[in-house]
Amino acid sequence: MSTVTRLVSACVLLGMAFLTTGCQTTQAESGTGYGKQKVVYHINYDDPKKQKGALRNIQNHINAVGAENLDIKVVMHGNGLAMVLEPDALTRVPKFKHANANDTQQASIATLKDQGIGFSVCANTVKGRKVNVNDDLYDVEKADIVPSGVAEVAELQKKGYAYIKP
Repeated sequence: MSTVTRLVSACVLLGMAFLTTGCQTTQAESGTGYGKQKVVYHINYDDPKKQKGALRNIQNHINAVGAENLDIKVVMHGNGLAMVLEPDALTRVPKFKHANANDTQQASIATLKDQGIGFSVCANTVKGRKVNVNDDLYDVEKADIVPSGVAEVAELQKKGYAYIKP
């Protein structure tokens, strides 16, 4: 091997070592390697297993990135409101097949809210399906109601939120 070839190889290896060390330092400083993220999770389906999985995905997302690095919004409309529909509300709101806000689901939602996750509910669905926000939905306040679920998802995307539909 010539001296020039050895010199070039040494420079390449030194450059790779520098880049690798720089990346490791960045990851060590941030703790995760992920930067700040803005994400909207879109829920418009009434499948208890999928909704439970969606909540688990959100918690896994927090665990990986850190709550301090996340701005997550969950937007529910149509059948997606079943995620926060109280089980006894099915007798009053027959337009849903399931009411998934059982004790386990409520605990998951409360844990996510305690970590700063926002949940939004579509006013069109509330009105169209005659849902009583105070009696039928788990932990939904007037401030959580948005005029339109799909418009909210679009607005959040316009503001730079990544779209996830688990």
